[in-house]
Amino acid sequence: VGYQHIRRVHPDSKIPVIIVANKSDLLHARQVQTNDGIQLANELGSIFLEISTRENYDDVYDVFQHLCREVSKVHMNNNGEKRRGSIIPRPKSPNMQDLKRRFKQALSSKAKSGANL
Repeated sequence: VGYQHIRRVHPDSKIPVIIVANKSDLLHARQVQTNDGIQLANELGSIFLEISTRENYDDVYDVFQHLCREVSKVHMNNNGEKRRGSIIPRPKSPNMQDLKRRFKQALSSKAKSGANL
């Protein structure tokens, strides 16, 4: 069950998490009780939401909006300045600068050829 998996994956982490129970309109198929979801969310310093895309698709949007707000809070340090970098470091490639340069060249040459039409 995902309930136990969340406890193992997210112990004492600073990464924002929202516990979302999907298909709340299918009460007969419930696998996690509301109280258990709330308790887990409280233990993780998170929130628990029950949504149904069948009844209200906007709930999915609201979940992502809330998560984005929480991620923004993490990116702010004590002085209110934005942190440089991300929560999960991006892998560095020795050829990344070369790829960026070549990509920009390809785009600029296509833009120039399109302007000549």
